[in-house]
Amino acid sequence: MTAHTLILPLPAQYRIEDVLAFHARDAEGLAEQVGADNVRKAVLLDGVPVLFDVRLGADAAACRIEADGALGEGAQVLAQDALRNILALRIDPAPFADVVRDDAAFGPLVRRQPGLRIVQSATVFEALTWAIIGQQINLPFAISLRRTFIEQAGRRHSSGLWCYPEAADVARLDLETLTSRKFSRAKAETLLRVARLAAEGELVLRQDDAPERAGAALLAIKGIGPWTVNYTLLRGYGYADCSLHGDVAVRSAIGRLTGAATKPDIAQAEAWLAAYRPHRTMAAAYLWASLSQPAG
Repeated sequence: MTAHTLILPLPAQYRIEDVLAFHARDAEGLAEQVGADNVRKAVLLDGVPVLFDVRLGADAAACRIEADGALGEGAQVLAQDALRNILALRIDPAPFADVVRDDAAFGPLVRRQPGLRIVQSATVFEALTWAIIGQQINLPFAISLRRTFIEQAGRRHSSGLWCYPEAADVARLDLETLTSRKFSRAKAETLLRVARLAAEGELVLRQDDAPERAGAALLAIKGIGPWTVNYTLLRGYGYADCSLHGDVAVRSAIGRLTGAATKPDIAQAEAWLAAYRPHRTMAAAYLWASLSQPAG
């Protein structure tokens, strides 16, 4: 095992509880374990099982990276990116807060929850596959399928946590392996399709890729639509201007926020969100958060 520790400063108004809640979604803790002030998450990076053990303090995060093998230069870069994603440090919420300070819709939401951030998946591949897994199903079922997916394609880290798989690991699965565990045939086919394209180098999933190019490449793949593309750009690439107008929860929140009798349709939601370019990712974050807050 190789290990090293680094300290990452945390910004003012950093919301530790949001980061902990995101990583605690799977109550069984297969690939993530969450404590009162720490997160442990395991992933595969260039074929090496890696554990991120992060302890969150008042103004800094102490991050220990434990790898079951040597990490090459590329994997070390992936590890640094993963930490920023896990800690929600990719998208700065301040520009959106400044723009909507006097906005009738978002101004009150931001004042009630200052510093809200988007927590991301550790890797682009994790974000993409999670988006596919979660398409058109409820969250508890999606989390259950995700757990199965990790067990089928991932590997254990020496700590005991399961590592979220990489494309090559998923590409080795066959269709029946997934469909026998409650994946729909269409969902299983799409997961295998993107994994094999990525493993063969035909689909490049790089954190620093331009969002327009990344989005176009994803949209060209059978089984992937605009919602999956935007969600992947949000959770995987940290793109600040994702329009989640196809998201049912976002549309419900817009209807609630505007006092409409019904939620807007997809075209209406897209038009409404357009006013908040180039900060639509944070708009989605606050819309999601508003659903757990009292109306008004």
